Amino acid sequence: MGKIAFVFSGQGAQYSGMGKAMAEASPAAKAVFDMADSVRSGTSRQCFEGSAEELCQTVNTQPCVFAADLAAAYALTERGITPDSVAGFSLGEIAALAFSGMLSDEEAFRLVCKRGELMDKAARENPGAMAAVMKLTAAQVEEICRRFGSTYPVNYNSPAQTVVATAGENAEAFCQAVKEAGGKAKLLAVSGAFHSPFMAQAAQGLADYMKDITFSEPRTVIYSDVTAKPYEGDYKALVKAQVESPVRWQSIVENMIADGTDTFIEVGVGKTLTGLIKRISPEVRAFKAETPEDIDKITLS
Repeated sequence: MGKIAFVFSGQGAQYSGMGKAMAEASPAAKAVFDMADSVRSGTSRQCFEGSAEELCQTVNTQPCVFAADLAAAYALTERGITPDSVAGFSLGEIAALAFSGMLSDEEAFRLVCKRGELMDKAARENPGAMAAVMKLTAAQVEEICRRFGSTYPVNYNSPAQTVVATAGENAEAFCQAVKEAGGKAKLLAVSGAFHSPFMAQAAQGLADYMKDITFSEPRTVIYSDVTAKPYEGDYKALVKAQVESPVRWQSIVENMIADGTDTFIEVGVGKTLTGLIKRISPEVRAFKAETPEDIDKITLS
């Protein structure tokens, strides 16, 4: 058998009730939610009972998804399933930082809370839109983006899906240009143009916040959204850049496979990453670990 990777889900898959079953079944998962509540009162309530409107607010989404992601990862290790490497999609990378030991759980949770606040503020002050583009290659999407001002590919998700951030006034014309090129574009229900220069203010704010934080060497290999390679060099610079740079998910998965990974386990909320991984490489195995029942279905032999 090859190597195992944990992949931590990102913003967009949140829902009321996330993490509740895991917290009830796993002491290790419950400890994550207890920690989150001690730092940010009401986090568990939002995860378990929050309204869709409440959970879609970036200042709430990021700490809640972080808690659900990290809780699921620790529930897996409690069952004896450990990864050889980890990666996280967007905010999922902050949970991966904690799991890999680069930050303590509390430090990483405080970081993701600040990240959510800063990105929410930047989104309100620099409004934009995001659209998922299907049926076109990344190169085709990049070419269309060059026709518009303030329009950037921001999530390289799979061979046939790239997400773009753009100024709100460009959104309709951009989607029409995609259609004319033979593709399909779907506007996303998000509150900002994430992973783009629209987030420059948030990235700098996060860099300022991290000045007093010390990062440890990772005890588990962790891949960066920015480089698609294992973390090396200036860790804080990578965390800052991640806020305003594209998520190179397809390259991360391909690099993990090249490094010997053949089993991926999506920890946390939803199954978005599981679906993307299967489209990137149908040969590998991909499982989700959102509930205790999901863990029961994971076969590693």
